[in-house]
Amino acid sequence: MNKGLFLTVEGAEGVGKSTNIAFIRSALESKGIEVIVTREPGGTEMAEEIREVLLKNRSEFVAENAELLLMFAARAQHIESLIKPALASGKWVISDRFTDATYAYQGGGRGVDVDKIAILERFVQNEFRPDKTILLDAPVEIGMARAHKRGELDRFENEKNAFFERVRKVYLDRLEQEPQRFEFIDASKTLEAVQAQLKNVINEIANRSV
Repeated sequence: MNKGLFLTVEGAEGVGKSTNIAFIRSALESKGIEVIVTREPGGTEMAEEIREVLLKNRSEFVAENAELLLMFAARAQHIESLIKPALASGKWVISDRFTDATYAYQGGGRGVDVDKIAILERFVQNEFRPDKTILLDAPVEIGMARAHKRGELDRFENEKNAFFERVRKVYLDRLEQEPQRFEFIDASKTLEAVQAQLKNVINEIANRSV
């Protein structure tokens, strides 16, 4: 049995990850590929409980190191309990965010030392990395306008635009640093135009994996 592929979908708020992940899943399943969709933080019962702790709006100050450690605690459970077993059984896994988001949100947004993130990445993941990462990108003003239309904002979504400008910069920097892993999608366009870009990317990935 062939090992499955691990695809991650990244991007800041309002870039349409949920809608487009559903599109990616449908496109892959139409090719006869068995797909599991998951998310970070979350994906398992325990990791989802950690997600609730992380996203809850609260009056108490959340220490940056506490946030960072909780992210990797959820990730450790997610990888070992869901992602690796699914890949080993031949399924493809699509994750709504993964470690790139930690570099973007905790590293860029919060200003956490990237060396701390890299140490935890090696500790939790060893050499485990996504096979391919799709970056949905849009200017912060566009993304946040969309996010505000969705309803109540969580603890991260309530950050100022300057926070998300830093997040976006890190994502674009990582795209530049690892062009062989990343696929760039201009998410500022109409949904039809975005999904036309995605269709081409998914066809290329699926064809290469055959």
